Amino acid sequence: MDYLTIVLGLLFALTLYQGLSSLSRKAKKLPPGPTPFPIIGNLHLLGDQPHKSLAKLAKKHGPLMSLKLGQITTVVVTSSDMAKEVLQKQDLAFSFRSIPDALHAHDQYRYSVVWLPVASRWRSLRKILNSNIFSGNRLDANQHLRLKKVQELVAYCRKNSQVGEAVDVGRAAFRTSLNLLSNTLFSKDLTDPYSDSAKEFKDLVWNIMLEAGKPNLVDFFPVLEKIDPQGIRRRMTIHFGKVLKLFGGLVDERLEQGKSKGGNSDVLDVLLTTSEDAPGEIDRTHIERMCLDLFVAGTDTTSNTLEWAMAEVLRNPEKMKKAKAELAEVIGKGKLVEEADVSRLPYLRCIVKETLRIHPPVPFLIPRRVDQDVEVCGYNVPKGSQVLVNAWAIGRDETVWENALAFKPERFWESELDIRGRDFELIPFGAGRRICPGLPLAVRMVPVMLGSLLNSFGWKLEAGIAPKDLDMEEKFGITLQKAYPLRAVPISL
Repeated sequence: MDYLTIVLGLLFALTLYQGLSSLSRKAKKLPPGPTPFPIIGNLHLLGDQPHKSLAKLAKKHGPLMSLKLGQITTVVVTSSDMAKEVLQKQDLAFSFRSIPDALHAHDQYRYSVVWLPVASRWRSLRKILNSNIFSGNRLDANQHLRLKKVQELVAYCRKNSQVGEAVDVGRAAFRTSLNLLSNTLFSKDLTDPYSDSAKEFKDLVWNIMLEAGKPNLVDFFPVLEKIDPQGIRRRMTIHFGKVLKLFGGLVDERLEQGKSKGGNSDVLDVLLTTSEDAPGEIDRTHIERMCLDLFVAGTDTTSNTLEWAMAEVLRNPEKMKKAKAELAEVIGKGKLVEEADVSRLPYLRCIVKETLRIHPPVPFLIPRRVDQDVEVCGYNVPKGSQVLVNAWAIGRDETVWENALAFKPERFWESELDIRGRDFELIPFGAGRRICPGLPLAVRMVPVMLGSLLNSFGWKLEAGIAPKDLDMEEKFGITLQKAYPLRAVPISL
């Protein structure tokens, strides 16, 4: 009897709590959403694929939805119209960042253009990025470096083709992306298949992405900050420390040597010159932290996109055939694709767009936060709320995209839709003030790498797997990876 009384008492208390939560939501005019449980809120609804769970919940609660994730009020945006409202019409109000605890390692959030608030320091760093690293002139000047890295990727695949061995496409692309960035920044490779120190650097960047992608209890329960129960910040401190020590050594080396040898200044030259001319805008610490940002943001995203694109064309042989026919006709069978060729390869560009629609590199973009109460479409988003934009769900919205789950590059043939943040149905790089500054480099790198791999080899899946049986399961993290790495055998033409 006592047991039954306790159970009934608990049920009554839970019902009362849920009723009060519902009334509280109405009183605060919060966006609709599932009723939170005591303490954990709605954490139990996330699962291991939060982008899918929240997309499913939005079908019930609407495109602007609020949840309680532990102690954190979280607002989720799941439609292009609502994304436009948040990322364009009220961009400034939503421009603050929700900073993960892992980024407190080495106080990275205090120096990083990704996490700094929109203020004078952020503006000066962003201006330096846009004019000295990602401007058209600067990217044109470094084009030869990128072509050399693509040649090395093709040479690596050619070695495998000669012995009939499969290529781990994501790993090979990751190495290429790392070297491409390290040559642009420092005029040298920081990773190759045969060097131990280079392998260590590659593993460091890989581990940073791994830690950053893990769900961290501290982000849901800030009271646990001092304990760091999963040790994520502790491990991130070690990884960041090693990378910053390496970058510090490269800066010291350059300051001793003077400008980089050769005709073209690299990014490190430009940044050091800027810090001499305008020490108030950028200093040595900011230079090292900017390099860390570029490696973390620019490697995994690029290599994942290439791996998904290759997986989609291998799974859809008729799309691969079409792409190969265009490449053969426009640049000639077996040749490398150069950046100047991409404008003449519309189908290749359609494949990249369609890949970014279905597999956006960062499914929730980078989380935002509001620094004051904001009203959106009649609802209140309270001060301190975290704001997630589910770019994955927006790209698969069946009310916008016909046959949304099918890989159909042809949908972009006659379409003016672009990925540069103006069309909110397709925002793999975000939009507004906080749009990814690396977008101009990504739209050059991915089609060149993909086109060169498709035009240089025939491809088949490892172990005789049929295209229709290729596993396309996703592994959720800060970036969206293939759960099972793509292994494909290059066949000499």
